[in-house]
Amino acid sequence: MTAPSFFSSYTPSSLALRGAFALAALVGAAGAQAQEACAHRGDLDAQFCDANRDLVADTPTDPKRLKDPSTLVFAFTPVEDPAIYEKLFRPFMGHLSQCVGKKVVFFPVQSNAAQIEAMRSGRLHIAAFSPGPVNFAVNLSGAVPFAIRGNAQGPVGMHLKMIVRKESAFQKLEDLKGKRIAHTSPSSNSGNLAPRALFPKIGLTPDTDYKVVYSGKHDQSILGVKTGDYDAAPVASDVLQHMTERGVVKADDFRVLYTSEMFPTDAYAYAYNLAPALQTKIKQCFYDYQVPAEMAKGLGGDRFLPITYQKDWELVRTVAASAGELFTREAFDKAASGKK
Repeated sequence: MTAPSFFSSYTPSSLALRGAFALAALVGAAGAQAQEACAHRGDLDAQFCDANRDLVADTPTDPKRLKDPSTLVFAFTPVEDPAIYEKLFRPFMGHLSQCVGKKVVFFPVQSNAAQIEAMRSGRLHIAAFSPGPVNFAVNLSGAVPFAIRGNAQGPVGMHLKMIVRKESAFQKLEDLKGKRIAHTSPSSNSGNLAPRALFPKIGLTPDTDYKVVYSGKHDQSILGVKTGDYDAAPVASDVLQHMTERGVVKADDFRVLYTSEMFPTDAYAYAYNLAPALQTKIKQCFYDYQVPAEMAKGLGGDRFLPITYQKDWELVRTVAASAGELFTREAFDKAASGKK
């Protein structure tokens, strides 16, 4: 089954509860002061401002709030084993270090919440966030998306695919009523929000027509379907492809019952309070990088292309809104604590 015309075409394990409470303490006096001085904030958290209304946090005008660290910390979205991507990004880490003239280290994260908390607390400077968590990262961590992986044809996209075991009796989405289905995490676009927005339109409502079980990551959902732990799972097509190419699973292990139209993939973002000259340098280092063949195969793209959150994440925000998702502190804490 292919997604209905709801989509427009695309243009240019959870953190422990203590982490959620730690986030709450980070606002403090700085947030209160920022709130008094900011004329417009939009959906951003209290410590940020959006005077130009581009939906992302403005770079601080006070030089004392700017950061120019001697070591830059980079993290990739935790869709699979972080060690895989640490190795994959090794050539790029060397390029980025030489390009910006600073040491660059890879920071492995085990959950979307941990990645968001790390940038919010100032321990993470550059990161690739999954499509859904990008919204939390922007609103709560001051992440400023600036790049997406792509090729000569433009940005590389991904699809939501609902997979079942090939030998199962399930032939269509309606066959999954009453079954146990793995969603990845509450903030995931393809692994949770998109299914909640799209499936009810075609007769299958999560939590009502089937039991939702959160697996934590796309690779865990895929492996869980293969082993029979879950009857089905909505997963990101690019993760499924990567696992197939590495021989972790076989394409013939699964039957695909549903494929959506294209969504953007992970967004690369820097922390809003990096010094302006460093922000500019980081962006240029990404855009100028010629991705080597092995890395291009692993990423599914051979270059980094410019994006803006306001324009290029509109589809993801629309789907999230349709699913009733809010990217607020309260929603984040609820998701991080494992509550629905």
